[in-house]
Amino acid sequence: MLIMNTMKSIQNIPYEVRIRHGTGGRRPIVDIPKQVAATEEERMEFKSIKIDKPEEINLILGQAHFIKTVDDLHEALATAVPGIQFGLAFCEASGPCLIRTSGTDPSLIDLATKNAFTLSAGHVFLILLRGVYPINVLNAVKSVQEVCTIYCASSNPVEVIVAETEQGRGVMGVIDGFRPKGVETDADLRSRKELLRRIGYKV
Repeated sequence: MLIMNTMKSIQNIPYEVRIRHGTGGRRPIVDIPKQVAATEEERMEFKSIKIDKPEEINLILGQAHFIKTVDDLHEALATAVPGIQFGLAFCEASGPCLIRTSGTDPSLIDLATKNAFTLSAGHVFLILLRGVYPINVLNAVKSVQEVCTIYCASSNPVEVIVAETEQGRGVMGVIDGFRPKGVETDADLRSRKELLRRIGYKV
């Protein structure tokens, strides 16, 4: 009986296949695959990266594609709220792989650029907003053809969970703010509605 060892892979995970050829014209028997230990290049590391921003600055974190993303996002934001103050940075994921930037506020552009470079996750964009809420522009951002997904829109402290491989980085999810401390009471409900009236979102 001949035993032949070959290397195969499923979804880039290598394993060893042992094929035993029997006698008398019987069909080959394939042993159960034995997974081979991952090499150094195949290992994945998870990191938590905090978005660095002042408390009063709102952010929108998302993923898009194509080099025109920065231009189209800029136009969408400027059209949604005339005179809007924002900074935008986009992590290019092919070619020169640069941080592409735009905006109307130099300090926000600089801060968005620094955060995007720290994240360094392919095709991820970060918008920082001053004086407006994400709710004012989020539908405009989502309607941009290049935008694939929105991870969060918030003024809270945000941590981005990033996976890193030999090829690059990708966003797995976000931690937006803090854990709940309880369930709202009637007094909390009244307070919530009063806040919405105070900031102009409820009659």
